[in-house]
Amino acid sequence: MQDVRSEGAVLGLRERKKRATRAALAEAAVRLAAEHGAENVTVEAISEAAGVSPRTFFNYFDSHDDAFVMIDRGIGERVRQALRETPRSVPALDAVREALATELADVEERQEIWELRATVLQRSPHLLVRGMGAHMAEELELAEAIAERLGAPAFRTAEGARESGEPGPCAHVPDTSALGLYPRLLAAVATTAVRVSVEHWCAQGPEVTFPDVFRLVFAQLAAGLPEPPADG
Repeated sequence: MQDVRSEGAVLGLRERKKRATRAALAEAAVRLAAEHGAENVTVEAISEAAGVSPRTFFNYFDSHDDAFVMIDRGIGERVRQALRETPRSVPALDAVREALATELADVEERQEIWELRATVLQRSPHLLVRGMGAHMAEELELAEAIAERLGAPAFRTAEGARESGEPGPCAHVPDTSALGLYPRLLAAVATTAVRVSVEHWCAQGPEVTFPDVFRLVFAQLAAGLPEPPADG
């Protein structure tokens, strides 16, 4: 038993070190890009600023651009793992909320780096497109985890809707009908709720905490988005 606990502690420490190194690289990349422009920042410069070698950089990011786009690639997997570990008796919306809340616990501490990252992406259209692609991929993987949690999708889109191959509004949309409508909708709503929570919190000033805004947003979702009072 002692050996098992020791091994778990070592693995936990190793994982924390890996997350710290990834965060240091991402922060260095974003700060350098905000000052010099992403196109003028090299892997060597990022690695030096983070205190690691260029070889270590590629242990954490597949490409130069990923360092600006993906601050923590492990967040999505940790959220999905939390969903798998949450009892099925917990409603899916609540499970998603709690999984996201855990990963956003330090958002107030990282506000500056998130704002710098937004500035970097806005200045570099190709990075913005890459970021949107990464966001869509994460959303789809979240939907897959929700569908897995539910066992079988409650709803399905029309089968064969894109089998004809004819051009149209769905020609380049991935066929996700096997996931069902509910998992896709919940994943999209949850990720949008996070964005709105961050934006609203940033606009409110220091007197409002992010957890309060986050909980309020998800409470309104759970209530079915009732209209606020006329004076609200």
